[in-house]
Amino acid sequence: MADPRPRTTDVAITMRHETRESERRAPIVPADAARLVAQGITVTVEHSPQRVFPMGDYLDAGCVAAEAGSWRTAPAAEFVVGLKELPHDPPTLRHRHVFFGHAYKGQRDAEALLRRFAAGGGALFDLEYLTDADGRRLAAFGYWAGYVGAALAVLRHRGRLDPPLRPRPKQDLDRMLRETSTGAPPSVLVIGALGRCGRGARDALAVAGIQPTCWDVAETRSLDHAALLDHDILVNAVLVTTPTPPFVTLASLRSRPRRLSLIADVTCDVTSRNNVLPVYDDITDWREPVRMVGDVGDPLGVIAIDNLPSLLPGEASTAFSAELTPHLSALGEPGQPWQRCLRVFREACEANGLETENVHV
Repeated sequence: MADPRPRTTDVAITMRHETRESERRAPIVPADAARLVAQGITVTVEHSPQRVFPMGDYLDAGCVAAEAGSWRTAPAAEFVVGLKELPHDPPTLRHRHVFFGHAYKGQRDAEALLRRFAAGGGALFDLEYLTDADGRRLAAFGYWAGYVGAALAVLRHRGRLDPPLRPRPKQDLDRMLRETSTGAPPSVLVIGALGRCGRGARDALAVAGIQPTCWDVAETRSLDHAALLDHDILVNAVLVTTPTPPFVTLASLRSRPRRLSLIADVTCDVTSRNNVLPVYDDITDWREPVRMVGDVGDPLGVIAIDNLPSLLPGEASTAFSAELTPHLSALGEPGQPWQRCLRVFREACEANGLETENVHV
């Protein structure tokens, strides 16, 4: 069946519905969609029951509406833009997909995803690898991930983290952080404090009236494990791209005296070979935001939610879309940032023994 959607230029983008129920963010907000449309780019937006921005706003911006999942039958030249994981079907992927694939660090199901692309001739433009020449990410949710991760840790320490979690405006979250706690303020360590994620964590802690200990590259080069364990809360905001000695291990938790009772792992590299916190084996979620680490003596909880910014979906989407949209404008003639994405994709496929000669780029 032919796709009925109009094509005004050679560049067409579909923003797909996110299949994860808790994912309310959008990679392109209505105001930025209008900018793309004004440039002659066809922007199709799939209906989504949970997206924070209503479909009417996208229609007012000049977008075309489509049913959820219709990207599967769109022309092969279409760019499919999303955020989180793809559904398990179709078994082969023929489009160029723009999203956070989490497929290059040995994560669970990574090889299966790459095989789907190789089999269908499609390509993954992984947003984590959309970088400038110096390796700095050009569009990221890091600030808001750090903000929410630190906020949840504070609320947990105060006994105010009541599942299931639900999205809310930032002013509501800040009001909860400002409310006076009956106990002493926790001692908080932020690792990766100078990056985007670490800055977000520090800002949330400031709202809560907490001055954290801040570590970055210099402090982690020769990490003081005893000092780390002498904090109530650890917020891990480090993006690790190569295998790194762990910050905390089960052995260190069992063998050393510690004050540490909660880890907020914003990075969530739990299934990656680059995991610096190998003390838990699965992410947490909105229904169960905290899980306890077993057999380590005193209680230790872990918050490891891999879509933290979706708890502040409006603010996080607006900031991310503003960074991403200028690069989406260049998809017709992919420049160096998109070429870098493709290079990493091809290298990952080759490392898994997959042919990429027929990949459609």
